[in-house]
Amino acid sequence: MNIMIIGAGFTGIQLAKRLVNEENIVTLIDNDDEVIKHAANRIDCNVVAADGNNLQNLEDAGIEKADALVAVTGSDEVNMITCSLVDAVYPNLLKIARVRNYAYYVNTNDAAKHHAETFANNHRPLYGIDYMIHPDVEAANAIVTAVEHGAISDVVSFGEQNEYEITALEVQKGSALDGVALKSIRTLTDKKFLVVYLETKESDTDNIISSLPSGETVLHAGDRIGVLVSAGNVASMLDLCGIKVDAIKKIGLVGIGRIGSIVADRIIEKDKTSLLSRLFSGVRKSSQSITIIDTDKDLCDQAQERFPTATIMNADVTDEAFIEEEKINEYNLIICATHNHELNMVVSAYLESLGVEKTIALVPQAQFGNIARKLGVDVAVPLRDTVVDSIISHLHGKSVTGIHTVSNGEFEIVECDLPSSSKFIGKALKDIASPGEYLVLLIKKPGNSHYELTSGNTVLGVGDHVVLIERTGDKKILEKFSK
Repeated sequence: MNIMIIGAGFTGIQLAKRLVNEENIVTLIDNDDEVIKHAANRIDCNVVAADGNNLQNLEDAGIEKADALVAVTGSDEVNMITCSLVDAVYPNLLKIARVRNYAYYVNTNDAAKHHAETFANNHRPLYGIDYMIHPDVEAANAIVTAVEHGAISDVVSFGEQNEYEITALEVQKGSALDGVALKSIRTLTDKKFLVVYLETKESDTDNIISSLPSGETVLHAGDRIGVLVSAGNVASMLDLCGIKVDAIKKIGLVGIGRIGSIVADRIIEKDKTSLLSRLFSGVRKSSQSITIIDTDKDLCDQAQERFPTATIMNADVTDEAFIEEEKINEYNLIICATHNHELNMVVSAYLESLGVEKTIALVPQAQFGNIARKLGVDVAVPLRDTVVDSIISHLHGKSVTGIHTVSNGEFEIVECDLPSSSKFIGKALKDIASPGEYLVLLIKKPGNSHYELTSGNTVLGVGDHVVLIERTGDKKILEKFSK
């Protein structure tokens, strides 16, 4: 594809890197000369110093040859105006804009779905934008998903009822999996599951090596495995890994800005079937509690009005006197969702060292996940990667319905519908297997509302919805399935 990106900030650069690695033609535009100079030294693509919301500049940069336009500047208005301007002249060009302000969506549900509604019949999309990406909603959803699963790891769910999920679990010393080859695990449990990726530490450098395992792979204490299992069987996998999960009774949310507010809303502002009620199943209502902590008094005042059932504290969570006085170290879970991502990691690690059972930290990108975990943080949610994943999934065409990076960005989980032109139609998985390159994990046949775990005898057909894992940016493999 030929893709033009407006905005060479961190998200624009990360997006450009992913697209260049997939062998796309990329043009990156920004009006800051220093930013462009920095980008030119880091990415092998065409970089242009110009205002991206000027049609003449875009045409000079080759917009007429592009397949897609992605606007990710720091201004919602510039992103939207740029897409609307281009739509007036190039209506068939795919247009994606990052938009943070809820007011620009038709309603808050649109923001949650991260795209603008498309009018019926032959009308153009709202604002001329095919997809509006809300970064804060993407990140907040990832945080809440982690909370729902006991804050043991990052989680990728599949199916309308989250019937299957990929959970990253660390093998504990002396557990049932310590020293066991994958081909022998079936003797330890009757539950169906797949180990989809493996993270091991190099003994001499402590670097993390990510790989797609085989039946001969032997697990050891300290290894981190991505396990695909039905939601109802997660507890069994936790037992095999030697992981104990206690009930979460007391939650602390540090930071009540945009993302923190969405997280609080998801946790608090629900009815009797809310997330909080599910978390505290069997615990009396009076035992349920969530505390919101922020240094900004105005934000705390707004939070007090919006979340009357929560305890609001206008305080500095790094103040040792405050931690001791409020007994923050006795909380079951601390979520750090401030705009200062380094602070999130440090505070999470420090509070866990004081006795907090679980911590979740919002971090800038996947590479910080390893750093956060080494510091002791249980779950690191990469803000920018969630946005890039969402954009990439839209750029891969209608057959690709979702992309989620895992294992610090080394692998991507791809959801796609098989077209009649796919090279793998009519073939069994055992005949197209490529160990170490990719794995097909789940399949949902046309007319079937439920996923099934695949086997070597699974035969692919037209319209099958499949979930597979591959090396991030391996365009050739994805094309065999989706084109």
